[in-house]
Amino acid sequence: MDRLPVYFETREVGWITAADEASGFTYAESWRGLTGAFPVSLTMPLSRASHHASAILPWAANLLPENATLGTVGHMLGKSPADVIGLLAEMGRDTAGALSVGQPGTGLVAGKWREIPDKPSLERILNELPHKPFLVGEDGVSMSLAGVQTKLAVAVDGDTLYIPIDGAPSTHIIKPDCERLPGAVQNEAFCLTLARMIGIPTPNVTTGTAGERSYLLVERYDRRHDGKRWRRLHQEDFCQALGRPPAAKYQNSDRGLKGPSLADMVGVTQRHMTAQQTARFVDLAIFNPMVWNTDSHAKNYSLMLSARGAAMAPGYDIVCAAPYPKITRNMAQKIGGQKQADQLGRNHWERFAVECKLSPAQTIRRVSEIAQAVTHHAMAAKAEVAAMPAGGDPVLDTVVEAVISRARGYLERLKQADPAPEAQQRQRPRTRCTSRRKPSPPASPPENMATRRA
Repeated sequence: MDRLPVYFETREVGWITAADEASGFTYAESWRGLTGAFPVSLTMPLSRASHHASAILPWAANLLPENATLGTVGHMLGKSPADVIGLLAEMGRDTAGALSVGQPGTGLVAGKWREIPDKPSLERILNELPHKPFLVGEDGVSMSLAGVQTKLAVAVDGDTLYIPIDGAPSTHIIKPDCERLPGAVQNEAFCLTLARMIGIPTPNVTTGTAGERSYLLVERYDRRHDGKRWRRLHQEDFCQALGRPPAAKYQNSDRGLKGPSLADMVGVTQRHMTAQQTARFVDLAIFNPMVWNTDSHAKNYSLMLSARGAAMAPGYDIVCAAPYPKITRNMAQKIGGQKQADQLGRNHWERFAVECKLSPAQTIRRVSEIAQAVTHHAMAAKAEVAAMPAGGDPVLDTVVEAVISRARGYLERLKQADPAPEAQQRQRPRTRCTSRRKPSPPASPPENMATRRA
């Protein structure tokens, strides 16, 4: 395989070359000259026709699953987990973002969604997923989703679920319950619902059941129906935007790979987005430790790419770690030099602001506003999740109590001045505000941008 094409729907964007001495990515000239063309990644701008393997390989690897799931997929396809391009050639027609690898994608065409006829059939599929990720090997199925957790891309029309085939786009993602993390379905539904209630954009979510199984159903923010057909929207995660492999998603990894810091990621927004979009990133960075989301690594922040430029994607994969004692309490990235979220105080948030070239005063104000909003809306978010089809779960009591307690703790510590003179000295130099947004009152959140896209 010397040349693997990459498509936006049926239009060729470019191709990946896999020759030993000339690996890389080349844009098709027809794509570069097209009105409305967007880059594959911020690391591969359209201003250059060709890009080295050091740019395309991390981008491609971040489209694939990780760890045991990647090993299972590789075994079933007869390919090494290290053969990133070979794996994408088999399972890359419906991935995160707008691009299809190997063969063209399509909009919805009659017969390109295979119906899941009933709940017993869905339960069987969910039970098989750990041993058959993404239904790999089934006729016409070619999809991939990044990450460690078991999941499946599906299409939804009314109350019916479908498996996309032959390059048709999925519209939703199913995340089944997990024996290792009881109540994770309701937990994630709560965190995403709470974020939406306080004005942080997140995808529309609901829950469902299939026999003995429950699942979270997440509407894809990188898909849009234009009235006639489903369209793909392009996105990439912050590992892709910074040219890092999936193994470098944590700031400090047990594999020895140093990943992006929050300052690195804020820098991406400051170089490529508006101040309002930087503020959206900062809101997410504040919200994550407040709800005990210790897995908010660089692959769990994403951005949208279009011909108009870059913008923040909605928040996703937000889960409270409080009910699960075996999950680390260390954050994926340090905030102001602190890796323990329960130890964050005013001095850490001010240092974080300085590191990110933000206004410390405005950052402190925003932490306070989000904390107040969390305490105000947590019970309403719990009630909304309990009313979803899968119902509530005892874990929600633990989650809500932990989240409210942490938000109140943050509010108390914000009142305390930094006792360390050296920390005060660190905060004086050359701060400038990149965000002039006037924060909205916690009880009156702005319109959810993720809902507007639906």
